[in-house]
Amino acid sequence: MNSCMRYSGTGIALLWLLLAGVGPTCAERPTVTGPKTITVALDGTGDFTSIQEAVDSAKEGDTVFVKPGAYPQDLTIHSKNKIKLVGAGVDKVTMLGREDVVGVLHVGKWPYGATNIEISGLTINEHGGHALGIFNGKGITLHGLHVKGMLFGQQVQDVRVEDCVIGGSETTGVQFADSQALLIGNFIHDNDHGVNVAGRSEVRLERNVITRSLFEAIVVNDRAKAVLLSNTLAKNGAGAAFMGSSQSEVSGNVVGLNKVGFLFAGSGQARTSFNALYNSEGNYMRVGSPNAQAPELQSASDLITDPLFVDVERDDFRLRPDTTLLHKGQFPYLGALPPLPFPSANGQQK
Repeated sequence: MNSCMRYSGTGIALLWLLLAGVGPTCAERPTVTGPKTITVALDGTGDFTSIQEAVDSAKEGDTVFVKPGAYPQDLTIHSKNKIKLVGAGVDKVTMLGREDVVGVLHVGKWPYGATNIEISGLTINEHGGHALGIFNGKGITLHGLHVKGMLFGQQVQDVRVEDCVIGGSETTGVQFADSQALLIGNFIHDNDHGVNVAGRSEVRLERNVITRSLFEAIVVNDRAKAVLLSNTLAKNGAGAAFMGSSQSEVSGNVVGLNKVGFLFAGSGQARTSFNALYNSEGNYMRVGSPNAQAPELQSASDLITDPLFVDVERDDFRLRPDTTLLHKGQFPYLGALPPLPFPSANGQQK
């Protein structure tokens, strides 16, 4: 007997139809397939030459893999859930964008969103001042990217930006407005401002290196809330500015070789502990004309000392073995990067 049959009141009638050659058989029924990998290649060896067409075709659980090449294309991911966009590597895949479009990669789109999207292994150029924008999305993970321009997020939740290199923006490297995000282990460099947390955002920055910002490495503005934990903010106009009516928790950071360490304006507040500061014009200052020293804001656990970076000129912000920033509070070391090990008696590192 056909194993597809079910014994019921209508099952007997259906059996007669099948025996008579009428109706679908098991072999004719559609099969359910699992997640698949869709390949993009400029030379036509993949499923698509267009990244946009590949993403548009992707279903939940699918991965779009981009083979090496410089793609003169832009991309918008919207109305998608649980898909991955994976490049062959940041040194192998570059999204160049198109001349008539501002920005190169967009995740989410008004009024549509995007959820549970993961993007990795790409270099994304800027176009029109923007490189990567996230709008009205949730569960967005960006890791192992090189973003040459601004990364902007608005009204997005559960965003994770990890192990990315972000820099070269004429305005801000990373900006979030009315969003919830985690930035961890990134190198953010050569922007007017490194990171701007605005609106009612809640953003946690952990073990990031932010350097060569023309102005502040981090700005917490408006009614935003931020946690700054174990970051290295070096060679900027200022380490971090707390403005508007923002509230921040700031602990375990190295804020050195900037003009100003921490800058306060309006009713912006920051609770600080176990930070190391070493800045040319002042460590704690209030905005004014000119800015005023504010040593009363310094935490008793903060340290005012040269962090002893390994090689500032080459952006090696690891701590030397003779630094005084080891084993402070709950931190094995302050700042973003593990220190060099102590040399052993025979001159080897241990």
